Amino acid sequence: MRTLHFDCFSGISGDMTVAALVDAGADRAAVLAAIASLNLPVTVEFRTEKRNGIAGTYFSVVAEKENKHRHLHHIEKILAAGQLTDAQRDLALRIFRRLAEAEAKVHGTTIEKVHFHEVGAADSIVDIVATAVAFDSLMVEHVTARSVPPGRGSVQCDHGLMPIPAPATAELLVGVPLAASRVEAELTTPTGAAILTTLVNTWTDDPTMTIDKIGVGAGTKDFPGHPNVLRVFLGKTGRPGNNDLVWVLETNLDDVTGEVIGFCTERLFHAGALDAYTIPMQMKKGRPGILFGVIAPADKVAALEDVLFRETGTLGIRKHSATRTLVSREIVTVKTPWGPIRAKKQWRHGEDIALSPEYEDCALIARTHGLTLSSVYDEIKNNYFQQSLEEGD
Repeated sequence: MRTLHFDCFSGISGDMTVAALVDAGADRAAVLAAIASLNLPVTVEFRTEKRNGIAGTYFSVVAEKENKHRHLHHIEKILAAGQLTDAQRDLALRIFRRLAEAEAKVHGTTIEKVHFHEVGAADSIVDIVATAVAFDSLMVEHVTARSVPPGRGSVQCDHGLMPIPAPATAELLVGVPLAASRVEAELTTPTGAAILTTLVNTWTDDPTMTIDKIGVGAGTKDFPGHPNVLRVFLGKTGRPGNNDLVWVLETNLDDVTGEVIGFCTERLFHAGALDAYTIPMQMKKGRPGILFGVIAPADKVAALEDVLFRETGTLGIRKHSATRTLVSREIVTVKTPWGPIRAKKQWRHGEDIALSPEYEDCALIARTHGLTLSSVYDEIKNNYFQQSLEEGD
């Protein structure tokens, strides 16, 4: 599987991302053509520079001064007019929408009413579009990243002097593993945080991969004793089914009904939970209760906590990260006497270990033909393995 790893030991920004991806082999000509198609008042250049002795690609964007703030619909209009593929435009829009959601949360408004300040400027639009085009050209299947250092100290923004990370950056990094840094500067910008949290599938400081290419993107500042660069590793890993990082949210409950638990579980799945479960337990004073647990991807932790607090009235939620080992899986179509049926094929180390027919498809067949669900499952599995033998799998 073609994998990209962000080794962001010195944080990440939009221009560093573009530079690192191009340095790793992304299509520079396609990036420049896409930028030109936006018709923005900017001049861009790729050049080689050093940061504390480390050579890398630097992406320079010089923009004319603009006295205007853009809303999300202005950004969407610019992207719609650009010469981008659907995949490139969709990725750029997803990054901007993540930024809009963070800004809306910080300002207590909606994404439609958010004024993009720095990230709505021409140079930031260029960074995000260039990132989308460069990433698309690399044809990556899986993205990982190490823990992220926001930096130290304070930063001057539109809200005044704020501690690092700035409000929007902090909101974007909810659920993301952070790293310490001794550098007194803002290392991770809102644009960089939005790019990472849109692209990354797995957070790990120890990627397991065969590296084919390393890209180095130089940051704007050069810190003494610290190479301000973003490295990306492009290479190969096994098919999906290795390890990924999830968050486990847990709360103890002794005063909610079964109906509330059922409704809350439904809301949790709708909000992006990977799984939810209850375990009977005995609480203080001998009262019976339950442990309510949720398995969450990093970017959904805040939303899922909101659901738990709102629906159960709990006073607190414990959370910790955990590594999952996953089997590889894919959806296959099985020919049956009742027509084609979907099933989930699972394998590990190249060996098939299970086939799970789609429940809703099987339940419909069982009801329609007066069959037991287990007999439908058996027929589908037998047909699949027979077809596999005939095809020489």
